[in-house]
Amino acid sequence: MNKKYFQDIWADEMSYCFGCGRNNDQGLRIKSYWDGDEAICIWTPEEHHKAAENVLCGGIIATLIDCHCLNTVTATIAKKEGREKDDQIIFPYATGSIHIDLLKATPLNSPVELRAKVTKILEKKIFVKCSLFSKGIECVRGEIVAVKVPENFWKKGSSN
Repeated sequence: MNKKYFQDIWADEMSYCFGCGRNNDQGLRIKSYWDGDEAICIWTPEEHHKAAENVLCGGIIATLIDCHCLNTVTATIAKKEGREKDDQIIFPYATGSIHIDLLKATPLNSPVELRAKVTKILEKKIFVKCSLFSKGIECVRGEIVAVKVPENFWKKGSSN
């Protein structure tokens, strides 16, 4: 099956983020896609992502959840507006808050799976819950609140 990754349709100026930017060669370069009403991301950590021996760094975990959730928000908006097949889409939202519960150490030696779902949509805020699993075990729960931003927020040289 050919998956349509959210990150592949974002505008070029949106694609330099450390977590999800396809144009950031040193970034995590996550790939998110739909599975029903959940957004899925499978990502494989590398040795330099460790916090301790065979433990994934909490900062990397926060970045994974932040980027996967924000991409879920934008893909949700694109889906609602019938723009899923467009390219060069601009994110209309940014992370306003993030909360993460580290339930157990996340092993470094296997891929992680993130599952995110939009839980509430308001006029200027969207709420998303996400869980991170390793080997089928939930290691982290997170939630972001995405806030609507001005159209030029992501443009180069913008002084927002």
